[in-house]
Parts: sequence; structure tokens; C-alpha cells
Amino acid sequence: MKNNVKLIPQLCFSHNTVEWDEAKIQDIFIFLSTNTYSRNQLNYEHGEYQNIHYGDVLVKYNSIIDAQRETIPYINEDIECTSNDIAINGDIIIADTAEDEIVGKASEIQNVGNKRILSGLHTFWLRPQISFAPKYLGHFFNSTQYHNQLLPLIQGAKVSSISKKALTNTIIVYPSPIEQQKIADCLSSLDDLIEATNRKIEALKEHKKGLMQRLFPRDGENVPELRFPEFQRTKGWVEKKMKNLCSIGNGKDYKHLSKGDIPVYGSGGYMTSVNDFLYDGESVCIGRKGTIDRPIFITGKFWTVDTLFYTHSFFNCLPKFLYLIFQKIDWYKYNEAGGVPSLSKTTIGEINVFIPIEEDGGLKEQFKIVDCLFSLDELIEATSRKVEILKEHKKGLMQQLFPKI
Repeated sequence: MKNNVKLIPQLCFSHNTVEWDEAKIQDIFIFLSTNTYSRNQLNYEHGEYQNIHYGDVLVKYNSIIDAQRETIPYINEDIECTSNDIAINGDIIIADTAEDEIVGKASEIQNVGNKRILSGLHTFWLRPQISFAPKYLGHFFNSTQYHNQLLPLIQGAKVSSISKKALTNTIIVYPSPIEQQKIADCLSSLDDLIEATNRKIEALKEHKKGLMQRLFPRDGENVPELRFPEFQRTKGWVEKKMKNLCSIGNGKDYKHLSKGDIPVYGSGGYMTSVNDFLYDGESVCIGRKGTIDRPIFITGKFWTVDTLFYTHSFFNCLPKFLYLIFQKIDWYKYNEAGGVPSLSKTTIGEINVFIPIEEDGGLKEQFKIVDCLFSLDELIEATSRKVEILKEHKKGLMQQLFPKI
């Protein structure tokens, strides 16, 4: 099927620019039968058949599913399937339903080997009837050019979906096999770099977690396992009540304020910006109601609503050190409500924590610990920004490597 618009992308690997081919999904794919096993019928330990659920495609997997590397859940029940029910290399699985994610996200299965993989709940399972370069389709189905076709076809509000009938009339475009392979290799190499960078982030988080456990005393002890050399001959840490380390302030309503550049925070994080501030300086905030286990460190001018406490007037305790202490506390242990989780200033004030002894250079040891752990946070944040930059770079490349449809 051809129209009057030439199918030529902005970027081409081939020196000779050749117009791409196009076809409807229904003309070059067949739809295979999917199963309806729910999450509670799956496990990650054992089984004969594996199942790819729509949630896996939306959240867990990228454009390509490497069946030998990815963790794919097994089906609990003993079932019998024919070879026609089992995925092969090049099959496409598309999520047909989503709440917060994008409907139509797809994954191409590769490196199946001897694994028996089925397409599961709320998915479309497509098998191409002509030959494509490995991994090309996985990237194309997740391109802006393809998803722009899906947007007017999506139904529903909170839970959105797309029908098989609507999907069959969407268009796929493709160049020569050599060009397909070059596009696939280019985008897959970016995916590999993004995945490797994400693994680095997880390794840094684990490293920080391990350091936190060693730089602070364990339960029932007053000396950390790991201390900086200049503090190894000093005394053990002392136990203090939270109310003796800082004061706790209440958040207030902000609706009487005008729009501005001062951030407003609630227990769920940033909410809006206004023209006045409740506090100016370094502060550790913790939820009064709702989300009570995610402390926030804020510096500068800010406002908090009544679901979020903020700390001020610190005594022999650095605000950033207190933030590290807050991260170690099991806040749900102090929950005072049966329904929506809640904390009170009195309860927080009575919590006992250990800090380095003041007269023994306590603030200096706090500063060293803060400097060590916050530098890791900065590295994690910088690495996370790198991932976002790589994703934006890939998105930009995809817009240029695939032609407008």
C-alpha cells in the first residue's frame, strides 16, 4: 500500500536513499492465541512453561526480550500446549491494556532456545509472515511514529486499551534488510548502554546501603563497625531523643498564597509553587499522614502542608546527618493509626537514636559520614541523569531513523 508521501527517514545508514515499504499489520502478521493466567497463577522459581504478562511488557522489559537473560515467570498449573502455542524468535508481544503506562508498548522475543514461552493476559501476540532483521520490529513498534497511529484508537480513561480490530489496520514501515539490521544494532547498543548504566545505579545504591549499615551502630550497640581513622580512638556514640536534636514544625495550608517560585511539599513530595515560605534553610521532612516512611531533605526556602512535618533549630546534629538517621528508622513501627498511616510530633520526639559524642569531635565525625554518603547520592543522581539523557538521545534517534507515517 503506497500513498503520496515518500517514506524516507531523516537519517539513513545506506548511501543510496531508497523509499521504504509499508503494509497494514493484518497483511503481514498473524495473531496467535494468548492465555489468561493471572499474576497469582505465576511464580519465578519453577515450571515447564513461562508466561509474559502485559505488566511485564509495560514495566519490566525493553523493546527486546532476551529469553535467556530475562527473568520470565512460570505458570503454576500443569498445562499442555502444542508448538503453535509457544513463542519463537521474532514474535511480537504488545500490551493491550494499561493504567499509567502507554498502551501498545511492545517487546520482540529473541534467543528463545529451548524455552517454552507463552503470551499472557491482556496482550496481543503477533508473528510476522515475512522476514525481518532480528530486533528491528521491537524498536519500530515502540517508535513515536507507530504510537502516533495508536493514540486516536485508544479507548477508556483511567484504564485505557486498544482493540485487535483497531490494531490490524495500523501501518508498519520497513527498509531493506541491511538497513533494518543497522537500525536494530544502533538502537540495541543504546539499550545495552542504558541497561549497563542502570546496573551501575543499582550497584551504587547497594554500596551506599552497605556503608550505611557499617557507618552507624547496629541495634544494641553504640559503636559503628566502620569508623574513619581519626575517630577510631574516640568514645562510642551516645543515645539521644529526637526532641533533643531538633525541633519539629507543622505544615500549613498554602491556598491563600499566590503562585510563585517557592516549592510546596506534602507527604507525597512536591505539589506546587507559591510566593511565600514557611522555612528557609536545611531541613529534614517526614510525613505526618499518608506516606510516613519517605524522609525528604530540603534546602532553601520552602512551604509544607499539614501532612508533612519539617525540622529546624538543630542542636549538636547536622541536618544532613539527621536525614541519614531518618532513612534508617522503621517509621511504620511508630504508626499511630489503623487506617491511613499517621505520626505525631510527640512520638517522633521520643525516638531514641545514636550520634557521635559532642565533646569528642562529634560534629566532625558527622560531617565525614555526611560527606561520604551524600557524595554517593550525588554520583547516583548524576548517573540517573545520564540514563535520562541516553533515553532522550535514543528517542531523538528513533524519530530520525524511522520515517513519518
